[in-house]
Amino acid sequence: MACPVHVRVEQEPGNPNVTTGKRLGMTMNDNLIIRRERPGEEAAVYDVNRRAFGSDAEPELVESIRASEGFIPELSLVAEQDGAIVGHILFSLVAIRTEDGDVPALTLAPVAVLPEFQNRRIGSALIEQGLTRARELGHELVLLIGHPWYYPRFGFRPAGPLGIKYPKHIREEVFMVYELVPGAIERAQGTLVYPPAFDED
Repeated sequence: MACPVHVRVEQEPGNPNVTTGKRLGMTMNDNLIIRRERPGEEAAVYDVNRRAFGSDAEPELVESIRASEGFIPELSLVAEQDGAIVGHILFSLVAIRTEDGDVPALTLAPVAVLPEFQNRRIGSALIEQGLTRARELGHELVLLIGHPWYYPRFGFRPAGPLGIKYPKHIREEVFMVYELVPGAIERAQGTLVYPPAFDED
C-alpha cells in the first residue's frame, strides 16, 4: 500500500499566510519540498521541462516568460527531493479582452515532473500549492490548455461555456478555467489574449 508523504512547503520571507506544512496522499515514502524557484536554478528547471516533455519547446517557453513582464517570481515553483529539483510549475500573467477592457488573469503553463518521478502526485502537489499561492497573492482566475481527464479534479472547468473564449479554434474541453475568487468569471466575459512570450506563430 502506498504511504502518504509529508510535503513541506517553504514559507516565503515576510509572508506568514503561506502554509508551512501539508499532508498529501502521495505514492512515495520520501519527503518532498514545494518552494519558490531560486536564482541560479534556471538550468535545473530547463532540464526538468526538457526531460518531462521530450523537447525544447516547453523549457524555451519558460525562458521566454521569465524574461517577460508577465513573469511572477512567486509563482515559479519547484518540487525538491533529496536536494534535487524533480518538478516545476509556472503561472504567468495573461489578459482576457472584454467589452469593458482587459481583465488580468493567470495561465498555468507548463507543469513538469521528471519521468522517473511521475505518477507520484508530485504534479498534483505543485498544482495545488500553486493555486493556493496565486489566491494568496490576490489573483482571481487561472486559465490553461490541458487534459480534460486530469485538470477537473483540481476544480478546472471548460472556459468556453462560461463565457471565456480561446483566440483560435480548439477543442472546447481542453481550454479550462479555475476561479480563485467567486464571481471572477462573470467579470471576465471575453477572449484570452496571450502576451508575446507565448508567440504561437
